[in-house]
Amino acid sequence: MRDPGNIEQVASLEPDYMGFIFYEKSKRFAGKLDPASLSKMPENIGRVGVFVNHDLKEVVKLSEQFSLNLLQLHGNESVAYVRELKQLLQRTSIKLMKAFGIDENFDFTLLNEYEKEIDYFLFDTQTPDHGGSGKQFNWELLNGYTLDQPYFLSGGIGLEIVEALKTIDDQRLFAIDVNSKFETEPGIKDISKLKEFKRQL
Repeated sequence: MRDPGNIEQVASLEPDYMGFIFYEKSKRFAGKLDPASLSKMPENIGRVGVFVNHDLKEVVKLSEQFSLNLLQLHGNESVAYVRELKQLLQRTSIKLMKAFGIDENFDFTLLNEYEKEIDYFLFDTQTPDHGGSGKQFNWELLNGYTLDQPYFLSGGIGLEIVEALKTIDDQRLFAIDVNSKFETEPGIKDISKLKEFKRQL
């Protein structure tokens, strides 16, 4: 999200989280936002910062400026990187989430070493562009996920698959991450579609 007026509109729908992408190559780049423009966001809405292979000090700086609650690491961040970030944030209540792109060749054992370092995983569609493809991956592949860590589900989620979402019976599914299917343009959410999604879900 990158427009103060649109942010206020979405916040009025009371989502659990709202995301801000700080990856400069993204069409949804939120780095030019004035942190003060988020002052009207209710405190009960989590602020998620999305980062892709960022410098650690920059992550900490932006986390403080935008009062982020959850950091989504959407690049190729190593376990060592996550541990160092966790150390830098140890005096805060900020939580960490590591995103992984899923396809038929994904090896779920790669998650094992991250489990103790993060609070959530995010499963998205595998893409060379770090998400935002608008494409859904085969959810049956999640049968290969054997850890207890809760996760966010992302990747091409729109109104047309609400009924399919309702059939997912997995207590580890913590949240649904919606994006491109609910936009009028990159970074600007379609309020009417979000209202309908909330109503149906």
